[in-house]
Amino acid sequence: MLDELLDVVNDEDVVTAQEMRSTVHRLGLRHRGVHVFLVTPQDELLVQQRSRLKDLLPLALDCSVSEHLKAGERYREAAERGLAEELGIHGIRIHPLVKFKMNYGPNDNEISQLYEGRADPGRVRFDPLEVEGISCWRKDELEALLHSGEVSLCGWFVQLLAWYTGGSGEMKIIRTYARNRFLFPGGDRRW
Repeated sequence: MLDELLDVVNDEDVVTAQEMRSTVHRLGLRHRGVHVFLVTPQDELLVQQRSRLKDLLPLALDCSVSEHLKAGERYREAAERGLAEELGIHGIRIHPLVKFKMNYGPNDNEISQLYEGRADPGRVRFDPLEVEGISCWRKDELEALLHSGEVSLCGWFVQLLAWYTGGSGEMKIIRTYARNRFLFPGGDRRW
């Protein structure tokens, strides 16, 4: 994993410094992240399996996209970059759902934003250095998977799924956004 320059932020998400990713994680400095949930035309969630080459949680199931924000980058820019770099998807409409604070693990303190969008899995051309594979899951299948413990899932993915399906996670909500009725008429949380 290449080191990259990240913005260090305070509790109000104001940039206070810039440090390399390795330093940020070694010292537990608060930084920014972004996630995307992509919903298929069949109302399934597109899930990525992290590459076996990842230094953290190789082969675990993850959000459609999960990224750190690079120094100077905005949340939407990072989400769109992640869609392009990880899944080869360009030009789809994404909508912010929630901005939150969460501890992702030892020394991994982030302020993050979750987006959702619609995408046809047939358009995905994932980068094998980033992603091992993709799969599509119905809500009931993911809930069963969560309870079975048979497959490794990223902790942040579990927390975001809990929130997304109407439960509560270990996230400290900063802001929620109006539902995009274009994606889900009626504004419900079905997939």
